[in-house]
Amino acid sequence: MLIQLADAHIPSSLSGPVLVDRHGLPRYWTVVWSAAVAGALADSTHIKKLRYIENLYQHADELCGHGSLDDALGTLNDCRLADMLESWFISIRNQAVTTEADETRWQVGFGFVTSIVSWIAKSDTHRTLRLIESRLHQLAVLYSQFRVKKRNTPEMLRSLPASTVEVLYQILDPESKDNPFPRVQTRWRVYVAFILMLHQGLRRGEVLLLPADAIKSAFDAKLGRDRCWINVRENDYESAAQDPRYSKPSIKTKNSIRQIPTSETTARIIESYASNYRGRPQHSFLLNSKSNLPLSTEALTKAFSVISSRLPAQVVRELESRTGKTTVTPHDLRHTCSVVRLHQLLQHGDSMDEALQKMRTFFGWSRQSTMPSRYARAVFEDRLAGIWNNAFDDRVALLRAIPKEY
Repeated sequence: MLIQLADAHIPSSLSGPVLVDRHGLPRYWTVVWSAAVAGALADSTHIKKLRYIENLYQHADELCGHGSLDDALGTLNDCRLADMLESWFISIRNQAVTTEADETRWQVGFGFVTSIVSWIAKSDTHRTLRLIESRLHQLAVLYSQFRVKKRNTPEMLRSLPASTVEVLYQILDPESKDNPFPRVQTRWRVYVAFILMLHQGLRRGEVLLLPADAIKSAFDAKLGRDRCWINVRENDYESAAQDPRYSKPSIKTKNSIRQIPTSETTARIIESYASNYRGRPQHSFLLNSKSNLPLSTEALTKAFSVISSRLPAQVVRELESRTGKTTVTPHDLRHTCSVVRLHQLLQHGDSMDEALQKMRTFFGWSRQSTMPSRYARAVFEDRLAGIWNNAFDDRVALLRAIPKEY
């Protein structure tokens, strides 16, 4: 079971997610693993990996008895570990339906075991280390052939069709009679999150970290007017220990820390929400729940489930045919923003290399990231090119225009 350690009496260095067994005792080697790797992972990624590893622990308990995985790791029992890993893989592979998440679960669990074994072996005698490294090499070669899901599975386009974007604009307008949320404060809260993810390309966690004064501005002498921007970073006013949310949002990587420009229209909408609809909570986060607590990851995800349930049938059919999905998630908006930005940069005369470098800066990807190129296919489809212009550029009054300075 995954629990969150967060208390004023617990040092911040010890706070965070912990795996415990059915007796409430920590899974020993996951604590060691977390101490070694957690600093390099975003909280959300750390939690996701721990949940995958928890599944391996549960399988080992059922197969060999309670605590068997920790025992096998501590004693470097490579035969027992091999039996556990092979049985776990087979249990995953034999599911009626397997997904990419199952492949990731397997890779994370196998990586956890091999990293722990390597750490322990290096602290032992050279002879033990040589034997273990030899056995690990054999296991790595064996399991490298294992794939939960075929590698050549076609990747579905994740950007939203124009019909879906159009409907989202219509029903999420705070003044719309079709808006599914009865409270005006909720309408504005969801609308601001929608704008930040679709137009600014923010991740869900980045949106939930923004402070109430997220919009910054200064006079730009070259432009002859004020220029607005958002700093994407950890909230300077709050620490993780002070954040009451169970799933604590965080910045994904060091490359995610960035400064991105916003249009005056976007800035006005965010400031209007902060001044008129956010209320006066005792925290500094921009998005505030109706109980005056920071908006949670789960609440934002649930809001988009409600939104998805209001999509017209014909829109859902096109959404499914183009993306393989029947619902809209927060991250789909970031994918859509990526397609729009890349198309716009190319339309403005940038070469593909220049455009991809600008994409990395805007979306917080590393120089080595291949993420920008994943959207190139959509950009070069004629149908999409016209759709984005119509859906984004012609609707300034309702914030349906991508800011021209980009």
